[in-house]
Amino acid sequence: MTGDGRRRILVIGIGAGDPDHVTLAAVRAMRDCEVFFLLDKGAQASELTRLRRNLVAEHAGPGHRVVEAADPRRDRSPASPAGYQAQVVDWRHRRAALYERLIRDELAPGGTGAFLVWGDPALYDSTIDTLEEVVGRGAVSFTYDVIPGVSSLSVLAARHRTTLTRLGRPVRIAPGRHVAGSGLAEGEDVAVMLDVGAALTVHQEEGWWVYWGAYVGTPEELLVSGPLAEVADRVLELRAAARERHGWIMDACLLRADDPEPPADAVSPVRGG
Repeated sequence: MTGDGRRRILVIGIGAGDPDHVTLAAVRAMRDCEVFFLLDKGAQASELTRLRRNLVAEHAGPGHRVVEAADPRRDRSPASPAGYQAQVVDWRHRRAALYERLIRDELAPGGTGAFLVWGDPALYDSTIDTLEEVVGRGAVSFTYDVIPGVSSLSVLAARHRTTLTRLGRPVRIAPGRHVAGSGLAEGEDVAVMLDVGAALTVHQEEGWWVYWGAYVGTPEELLVSGPLAEVADRVLELRAAARERHGWIMDACLLRADDPEPPADAVSPVRGG
């Protein structure tokens, strides 16, 4: 319970899937929570909900409650950039209404509740923006704090024994649809999240190296690396098969121009799975 009687929300990054990647800060935060809000994304993503439940059961303190709610459905039909933005804004508004109801009805004044976020809440996750919208509505009063997590990009680089940044060079982090639309600048390094297949579909020319991973940090992990022109089709096949098998996919890749010194055994048809 908080001392001033206000509700408190913790946004806790729980890593990309490996339970060992949950930080000590995240464990301490989970022990302080009385209520955990878990959003159910439907039968296809039930494994994600199960993993969250397991983490709560292992790390939460005595007397905690788990409140599950159906995540608002999002329109994922193909759209123009403006249409895509409108789809996301609409979904976030409906999510904010759900968050507001959960915090108001399920968390008593002075209590501490938590949303568990895959990877790191600062990288392409809507939880912080959604909570800001709830704060702006002013219908329910609370404070919130963010506990960072191990991102899928960090795990991807570690699995491939490489780094996201190189000496004196920046790395751009972008969603796949942005990379597909804007292209790749000569000599740049790009870490791609979301819609990874879109980036690989349009950029298969010579001179690029790819480090790709799906379900990193989980028993279903898949890894492929090599010259983009040689392995892109294989990655796209693996993505399609994995999505069909699991009903969902979480993947990322690092596109690197003229990688002169990849790890000695980096060229990999597929590892894991």
